[in-house]
Amino acid sequence: MGNFVWASKKPLDELATLYEANITLNKSATSYFENAYNVLLGLDREKKMIAVKPVTKEVISLGYIPEEQRHNITVKSSYSRICNKLFLKEVSQLAGLTYVEHHQSYKFKAYWDKKEEALIIDLNKREV
Repeated sequence: MGNFVWASKKPLDELATLYEANITLNKSATSYFENAYNVLLGLDREKKMIAVKPVTKEVISLGYIPEEQRHNITVKSSYSRICNKLFLKEVSQLAGLTYVEHHQSYKFKAYWDKKEEALIIDLNKREV
């Protein structure tokens, strides 16, 4: 018998794919957003990182978060998607990403930050 390591269906790494108009999170990264009603998007220009923070309907109902800061997230069983072309234009300028073809994309490693309670997409850690 060989020394098989059996493949898991669940991807081990959180990955974010950046398109011209949306951020798509893989299944592993999506697990943090199952109860999200909206998300907040943050950009650390110095460290070149994006923060995606889930916000529940209960938090929204408290009225602390201005409507223009709330972004829709579509959560499916195997991925989730946040659309914001303006934000991604800013990100692409910061990270030097160019979108020549229609469905061109860039993958980046991401991780959950417990202190920030947000998924951090590291624009310095591009996946090839």
